[in-house]
Amino acid sequence: MKRRVIGEPEPASDVESSLVKFLTRRLPEANDLKVGEVARVSAGLSRENWIFNLSWTENGRTHIRPLIVRRDPEGGLLESDRRIEFQVLRAIEPSALPAPRALWLDADGSELGRPSLVMERGEGRCDYFALNGDRPLGQRVALAERFCDLLADIHLLDWKALGLDRVLADPGPDAARAALDQWIAVLRADQVEPLPELELVIDWLGAQPPRSQRTVLVHGDFKAGNILLDQDDRVVLLLDWELTHLGDPLDDIGWITQPLRTREHLIAGAWECDQLFERYASRTGIDIDPAAVRWWNTMACFKTAVMQVTGLRSYLADRTEMMYRLTNGCVLAAFELIGL
Repeated sequence: MKRRVIGEPEPASDVESSLVKFLTRRLPEANDLKVGEVARVSAGLSRENWIFNLSWTENGRTHIRPLIVRRDPEGGLLESDRRIEFQVLRAIEPSALPAPRALWLDADGSELGRPSLVMERGEGRCDYFALNGDRPLGQRVALAERFCDLLADIHLLDWKALGLDRVLADPGPDAARAALDQWIAVLRADQVEPLPELELVIDWLGAQPPRSQRTVLVHGDFKAGNILLDQDDRVVLLLDWELTHLGDPLDDIGWITQPLRTREHLIAGAWECDQLFERYASRTGIDIDPAAVRWWNTMACFKTAVMQVTGLRSYLADRTEMMYRLTNGCVLAAFELIGL
C-alpha cells in the first residue's frame, strides 16, 4: 500500500512564532523576549516534542531557559489530555520525584495550534535498552535496581496529601476492572473491523480481574526510554506522564514485565522477575501475586494492541502518515499468557 502524505511538516519558524506570542502573554514583564533554536525531536511516539531556548531581560539581567513543548499530534497511537498531565505534574512538584516542571498550558490548542504544555527541559540521554547495552554487567544491574527504586518511590507517594484525588479518579480495589473497561471503550471507538483475537483476550481478562491491595499513583509507561540519565547514569528526569492515573501498583509491574518489553527491563540471568519483585516488595511492602501479575501482563499486551488499532484509525482518517496495524507479536504474547 502506498504511504500517504499528510501535508508538509510544520516549519520550525511557525512554531517559533506561535511560541513568542504565547510566552509574551505569560511573561508580560520580560523585555526582549526571544525564542531560539526551535527543533522537533523524535523522542515520543504519541506527542510532538519541540525543544527551544527562551531568553529575556528582566531587571537588567539576561535569563536563558531551556524548555520543551509537548503538543498533541494530528493523530497517533493514543489520545490523552494535556490538562490532566499538566495538573499531575503541578501536583507532584513538591515531591522528590524527578519529574519535569510544568510551566504553562494551552489546553485547547487555541494559541499553539493543538493542545500543548510547556515544561522545563532536562539535560541527559534516553537509552531504551540501557539494561542490555554495552555497559558492564555490574553497572547494568545497578541501573536496573535504580529504576526499580524509582518505580517504588512513585508508588509510595502520598497522592492524597498532594491533592491528586482532585485530578484523578480513585478506582479503589476494582482498578483492574476499571482499566479493562477503559481500554475496551477505546477499542470499540477506534476499531474498523472485527478483531476476534482481541475478543478472546477480553473474555479472559473479564473473567478474572484481580482486586487491588492498595491505590497508588501509576506512571503508566515506565521504561528506560522515558528516563533521562546523566553521564554517570544518575536519573535526571522521568518523562512522559500522559498515561498517569490512580490504580493498582501491579499495573506498572505488569507493564514492565510483559513479554514485549523483556529487553527493556530485564537482564537474563542477572535481573529477572524474581530479583525485580524481591527488591520492589522490600522497598514498598506490596505483595507480588504471580496470578495478578500475569493478568496485568496480559492487560499490557492488550493495551499495546489497542494503541495499534487507534494508530490505524488515525491513519485511515488522514491524521497521520504512519500506517499502524495490529501486530502478531501483541496477539501471540497475550495468547501465550492466557494459555491459548
